[in-house]
Amino acid sequence: MPVLNWIGKDAVVRHDAEVPFRLLHDVPELACGDADSGNLIVEGDNLLALKALLPHYGGQVKCIYIDPPYNTGNEGWVYNDNVNSPQMREWLGKVVGKEAEDLTRHDKWLCMMYPRLVLLKKFLRDDGAIFVSIDDNELTSLLALMREIFDAGNEVATIVWEKGKKGDSKLVSITHEYIVVFARNKALLKERKVKWRRKKAGVDDVLQHYQALCAQHGTNHAAIRKQMMAWYRAMPKTDPRKAHKHYNWSDSRGLYFAADFAGPDDGRESRPRYPIIHPVTGKACAMPSTGWRWEEETTKAALVENPPRIHFGKDHTTIPNRKSYLVEVDEEPLMSVFYKDGRAATLEVEAMLGPGSFQFPKDSQVIADLVDTMTEPGDLVLDSFGGSGTTAHAVLRASEHLVAPLRFILVEMDSNVARTKTRERTRKAIEGYIPQAGKKRLPVPGLGSGFRYATLGKPLFNEHGHINPEVRFAELARFVWFMETGAPLASKKPASPLLGVHDGRAVYMLYNGILKDKSAGGGNVLTSPLLDELPLHDGPRVVYGTRCLIKPERLRALRIVFKQLPYELRVAR
Repeated sequence: MPVLNWIGKDAVVRHDAEVPFRLLHDVPELACGDADSGNLIVEGDNLLALKALLPHYGGQVKCIYIDPPYNTGNEGWVYNDNVNSPQMREWLGKVVGKEAEDLTRHDKWLCMMYPRLVLLKKFLRDDGAIFVSIDDNELTSLLALMREIFDAGNEVATIVWEKGKKGDSKLVSITHEYIVVFARNKALLKERKVKWRRKKAGVDDVLQHYQALCAQHGTNHAAIRKQMMAWYRAMPKTDPRKAHKHYNWSDSRGLYFAADFAGPDDGRESRPRYPIIHPVTGKACAMPSTGWRWEEETTKAALVENPPRIHFGKDHTTIPNRKSYLVEVDEEPLMSVFYKDGRAATLEVEAMLGPGSFQFPKDSQVIADLVDTMTEPGDLVLDSFGGSGTTAHAVLRASEHLVAPLRFILVEMDSNVARTKTRERTRKAIEGYIPQAGKKRLPVPGLGSGFRYATLGKPLFNEHGHINPEVRFAELARFVWFMETGAPLASKKPASPLLGVHDGRAVYMLYNGILKDKSAGGGNVLTSPLLDELPLHDGPRVVYGTRCLIKPERLRALRIVFKQLPYELRVAR
C-alpha cells in the first residue's frame, strides 16, 4: 500500500508513546447538571488530554467525530484554523527539532495530526468508527494518513457535504466539504451484519400528528386521511415533513403509503401472474402488464394478515397496491452526498453565544445524524477538537428520547474557547436559553443531563520513568482506581490504603507514607506485618506498592494480586 512521507514524519510516527500521562483535575465550579451523566469536557492540549484519558476510556468509544483545522492559513478564526500557532511551533520545535524550520504548513499539519490519530484509534471499540471533517486543502493527505493508521481495508466512505449554493471563487465555486469515515474493524461489522441507519427527517413529527388524529377520530380512517392531506398541503416545500406526504392512508396497524405493486419492467416473461380477488366485488382485480412484484405465496400471506397488507381500490377495476407503513420504513442509511445549508449552524451558535461568537461551526443536527446512525443507547462519543461544542450539543440531541442516554467527551485546547464557547454552549443546551440573536427570542427548553469539567494536571511520571514526586497520594489514587476499574473514584480525598471495592474486588495502594511511615521504603512495601495493618476485606484484593516481600504462594492463598508501582501503571504508555 502506498504511504505518505513528509519532513518530520520519522519524529512523530511513535511520538504518541513518548507523550507523558497526566492527571485530570476536576473543576467542580465549571461542571454542570448531573455529575453522574458520564459526560466530560477537558480543557487542554488534545494530544496530552488524549493520553491522560486513554487509561480510562481506551477501547470504549463507539463513535469519534473530529473537526480538525483545515489548514487554510486563515488567521482570523476564534479557533485558529492553521498549524502555525505558538503552541504548535513550540511543540514542533521540541518533537521534530531543527528539521521543523524547513516544514511547510502541510508538513506541520501532518506532524500535528499523525500522533493524534494514532491515539484516537486506541479509543475505538472494535465495532466503532471515526468521522473526520475536512476540505480540499488536506483531503488527500488525510486519506493517506487514515489508510496508513486505520488500514485501507477499514475505509467506509468519503461523504460530500454541500453547504451552500454560492462560492467566492473566480474560477470554480467551491460549495462543499467532506466527512471521511473509517471503521475500527470493517470486517467485523460485515460479519455481524451491522447496518448504520438514521431516522428519516420529519418522521417523528408526522407520526406524532397521526397519533393525535387517531385520538380525535378513532377508527374513522377516511377522516384521518383528509386531515393528514390538509396538514401536508399547508407545509412549505422545504419542510422535511412534506417529503412523507404520500403516507396519508391508515388502518389499525398505522399510517401507510399505497405503493406500486407491479413487477419491474425488466423483460422477464415469468413475472408472477395470478388472480387477486377484490374483497367487496369478489372478482379478480385488474393486473399490471408486468405482473406482480411478489410471488403468489407472499401475497396470500399478506392478505390473511389482520389488517391485510394489500390496499384495494373501490372495486376490482383498480390495480391493488401494497401497504408500506411509515413506522416500518422510518430509517435510512447515510447518503454519500447531502445538502445542508452551512448558515444554519452559525445562526444556532449565535443564538446561544451571541453574534460573531464563533465562525464556521459545524451543524449539530448533521453531527447528531452521524452519531445516531451508528450508536446504541449508552454508547460513548469522543471529540478531541471541541471548538464551539457542536458534538456535545449533537449527542444531547440524539439522546433526548433514549432511556440510556449517549455520553460525550470533548477536549478543547484553548482555555478561553473551552470556557466561554465549548462549556457555555453545552451548558445552555442542557439548561435551556433565551436566543441572543435571530428574529425569534422565545425560550429554548433544555435537553437535560450534565457534564464534568476537568483540566490537565502534572505529568504522572518524570523523565526517568519514576512517579513524579510532586504527585500526591490522592492524585495517584484516582489514577490507580481508574486504571484498575475504569470508574471514577468516589472519594475526593482518599486517606486510606483501601481505595474502594469494585465488583467485589478491593483495591489498595501503598504510596507516599499513607501508613504514616516516612522511611525510604517504609509503608510502600507489602510485608506480612503491613498486610495485617490493611483494612479487612472478605474477597479478592489487588494491592499496588513499590515492592512485595510476601511469597507468591501465600498471595495466591490469600487471593491477593500485587501490582508494582510505577511499572504496572506504565503498560498503557
